[in-house]
Amino acid sequence: MPIRIRPLKPSDRAGLEAALRSDDTFKEVEIAVALELIDDATENRDKDYWIRVACDGDDLAGYICFGPTPMTASTYDLYWIVTHAAHRGKGVAGSLINAMEAELRGISATAIRVETSQTEGYGAARTLYAKYDYPETARLPDFYRPGDDLIVYYKRL
Repeated sequence: MPIRIRPLKPSDRAGLEAALRSDDTFKEVEIAVALELIDDATENRDKDYWIRVACDGDDLAGYICFGPTPMTASTYDLYWIVTHAAHRGKGVAGSLINAMEAELRGISATAIRVETSQTEGYGAARTLYAKYDYPETARLPDFYRPGDDLIVYYKRL
């Protein structure tokens, strides 16, 4: 069954939290921030944080959170992309990126910026960005903590 992408529903929160907690990728502080953005997106419907949900049959398989970059004309930030551990390897993340890019092209967005960590836990994310032609454009050494650089990817649409 193909992955279906749809807008966030208020009833999705528990499933999104389950995806965040489905393995050890995210620390508690990161999960707390992700849940704040989910709550903001639910309450403020697509103002700052836009969330699209991936469904694999009846299962919530993952989500992507993105939104307009403040003080830019047409640049957007990709804040989170999460695939539930039970649904990895099924094309969920790729389907989410393709849907986000199509939506942004449809509103004449010109670029997408992504920031991530250099730690091993984010290796799959970095591989995904490379696969979808997001070149690394900046690296800030020891940004998060000693030995953990901030890596910036920037894709023109």
